Amino acid sequence: MEATTMEVQIIDGKKVAKDIKAELKDKVTKLKQQGVTPGLAAVLVGEDPASQTYVRSKAKACDKIGVYSEVIKKPADISQDELMNIVRDLNDRDDIDGILVQLPLPKHIDESTVTNLIDPKKDVDGFHPFNVGMMVLGYPTFLSCTPAGIVELMRRYNIDPSGKEVVVLGRSNIVGKPVGIMLLQKGEMANATVTVCHSRTANLPVVLKRADILIVAIGQPEFVKGDMVKEGAVIIDVGMNRVPDDSTEKGYRLTGDVDYEACFAKASYITPVPGGVGPMTIAMLLSNTIQSSERRLRKE
Repeated sequence: MEATTMEVQIIDGKKVAKDIKAELKDKVTKLKQQGVTPGLAAVLVGEDPASQTYVRSKAKACDKIGVYSEVIKKPADISQDELMNIVRDLNDRDDIDGILVQLPLPKHIDESTVTNLIDPKKDVDGFHPFNVGMMVLGYPTFLSCTPAGIVELMRRYNIDPSGKEVVVLGRSNIVGKPVGIMLLQKGEMANATVTVCHSRTANLPVVLKRADILIVAIGQPEFVKGDMVKEGAVIIDVGMNRVPDDSTEKGYRLTGDVDYEACFAKASYITPVPGGVGPMTIAMLLSNTIQSSERRLRKE
């Protein structure tokens, strides 16, 4: 479990994501040779800067590995019915293997109604209740991208969770719950003893300090301090927060949910922010899209 040099190893998500994209590019080439071009459609509603940046990043990543990408931009005042019709049209298109509706949506639109309309076979975000249910039962399905990226980072760094005590801080439907379930399953890169902590957890520092593997996703900058983690723990920080910093040109710095400097000396492995978990999300989205296109080929 510990690094062989007895020194902390930084988990380089940028490098792993780059390796995955290279592997996926080879798969795309083979699919195209068989007459199938993977296709990903993103629906972007409104002018949210973070959403716009994320969708651009997805489109750019698609282009680099040869996946067809289509971004459908709509104003913030779009009606729910019109948005649902867009999703229905994408469900019916044979050239689109993956569909994502970028969240958050405007307040007048029911997010769950729209996202649940996506065909589960094209739900490459892994958010549809059908795919979540399949994941819980341990059946093959699209896995939510950030949790899948966490598990893949552990796989590529030979961090085996089997028999280890994993503590997940955060219980969101996007990260905390699914990653806990994935690591609890029977099978490869699983078989862990999992505790999921949240705002009502009693004696939180005591629980965190039990963790052989600590996964933090609560959206609070530098919440986990060095005295909350045990010596030799694997620390995976999913957070991405902007903290005011007048010493920088932009006036802020990016930090995770873990106090990196304080926890670095205690860890055997640790993810940096940025450059840790973040790059893996898009890599796993691409992986799900190509998996969907391979299913399409088998049917054809």
